[in-house]
Amino acid sequence: MNPYIQEMLVRDEGLRLTAYKCTAGKTTIGVGRNLDDVGISAEEADMLLQNDLVHIEAQAQTFPWYAGLDQVRQAVILSMLFNLGLRGFQGFTNTLKFIETGKYAQAATNMLASKWAKQVGQRANRLAEMMRSGVMVRR
Repeated sequence: MNPYIQEMLVRDEGLRLTAYKCTAGKTTIGVGRNLDDVGISAEEADMLLQNDLVHIEAQAQTFPWYAGLDQVRQAVILSMLFNLGLRGFQGFTNTLKFIETGKYAQAATNMLASKWAKQVGQRANRLAEMMRSGVMVRR
């Protein structure tokens, strides 16, 4: 690898940690990565996902009852955190109370009664079934 190129490109392209439109109108991120034409590789997507999982796992652990859940129900929590963000997830106050007290059927029913469930469709049905049963659903 050329010892000068990275320094030059960071200086000339800049480093942007959120997507933006470059002067050519292309969606760009990082150090001039053209997402419209180049995209990202499967390895880069996996690296991003792994970083996101570390982040949402840390968020999940802020709920004192999270560690006591089985792995399937933990996965439900992580999926919802990933999809909704922490603030959106915290809006499920009744669902969270049901989970905290081990009332998983009521939590699942509450999940399905939400605006989120209408937005994500089958994902909500699958996650609610997993919350209710504690069994992984792969369909």
